[in-house]
Amino acid sequence: MSYAIIKTGGKQFAVEDGQTLRVPSIDKKEGEAIEIEALLSGAGEGLKIGAATVQATVVGHGRGEKIIVFKKKRRKQYKRKKGHRQDYTEIKIDKI
Repeated sequence: MSYAIIKTGGKQFAVEDGQTLRVPSIDKKEGEAIEIEALLSGAGEGLKIGAATVQATVVGHGRGEKIIVFKKKRRKQYKRKKGHRQDYTEIKIDKI
């Protein structure tokens, strides 16, 4: 079983062949193939640092759950409530 650690959208993800995961939004259409550079890859015993690419397919796009940002200062009559939803792209790892 081969695995890799990839970096996309300022975050790092540990991935395996056939895995589906949500990453920060990528500007590609559904069904389009993408290549992501691997920071670390391995299969069985050997490890390689860099020098590998991960091929993936875009499955879909969406928006995550709403996160409420609430600020308050006690005894100052100050309250602010704001909501936020993060965009994501769902990808399927085809080959490492």
